[in-house]
Amino acid sequence: MKKGSMPTMKDVAQEAGVSLGTVSKVFNGIPVGKMYQQQVQEAAARLGYRLNRYARGLKSGKTLTVALILPSLQTQFFSTLAQKICESLRERERQMLLFIAQPGMESEQDCMRRAVEHQVDGVIAVTYSDDLRKNSQVRLVTIDRLIAPDVPCVSSDNYGGGQMAAQKLIELGCKRLLGVHIACAASSEPDKRIDGFCFACRSAGVEFSVCVDNQQQGEQIISFLEQRLRDGTPDFDGIFCSNDDLAYRVGSVLREHGVKVPEQVQIIGYDGVKKFEGRDLFCSTMIQPVKEMADTAVDLVLNSDGTSPSILACLPVSYMAGGTTKDSVQP
Repeated sequence: MKKGSMPTMKDVAQEAGVSLGTVSKVFNGIPVGKMYQQQVQEAAARLGYRLNRYARGLKSGKTLTVALILPSLQTQFFSTLAQKICESLRERERQMLLFIAQPGMESEQDCMRRAVEHQVDGVIAVTYSDDLRKNSQVRLVTIDRLIAPDVPCVSSDNYGGGQMAAQKLIELGCKRLLGVHIACAASSEPDKRIDGFCFACRSAGVEFSVCVDNQQQGEQIISFLEQRLRDGTPDFDGIFCSNDDLAYRVGSVLREHGVKVPEQVQIIGYDGVKKFEGRDLFCSTMIQPVKEMADTAVDLVLNSDGTSPSILACLPVSYMAGGTTKDSVQP
């Protein structure tokens, strides 16, 4: 090996005293004798050799890179999803390229264009647009939104989660329920959360009302609550919020008006967001299986047979008490 040059596989073979083919087998995970494997690994360590997976991928027509397009990292659910997708890709010896799209289809489409320019092997996207155009050169998998018959989508069981939330509030003694939801401009799987809530309320014959904010900011919901709390006495005793951030805001408004949570009003959110990645939840909530969603999306985008089946992978959610329902209060 020339002084100052980067070590090669040939250098590792000479240092280890084995053939180049043996070195190649070790680095590609092909079984060899334990002694040979140890010799190659020790020689690589002494020389400071690092396997160039990017170059290896190019030889097979792949970059071993998957792009992730998100609308934001400020929402904890999205940041957790990004982390789990990155971990899932690393387990499969892939790397992640992250793009943050500004609201609007043009920004998302620009992220898709740049991902293709980087020659990624696939794209996983959380899109707010119904008409994000798929590029024929890369596989596309979406999270929470079906955009085309040939684009797989991964989601939690939003409808079932809404049902479970209403049923839990009724089980905990609530008689007058309220469902609040922030809708996206484009139809999405999370819209089914409020549909499931309504179905469960009707099935149980429980009095309920719904407030949907179509402005995507939540201000319509806050205004709605404040109008109904002017005299300090709520005419509802249970609230389902379609995400945990909204549940936190709703709880704050109630407390500002002197309403006790959960003694007077119980709240259930959706997502499973934790405070600063600790053990405590923001609120009682329907927990999305983020790791399973990430693994499923990665498996679909790396589908080895090259097909992109029409599929909605719908994964089950679970309930956990987190301080805003009476089952959280210690006797």
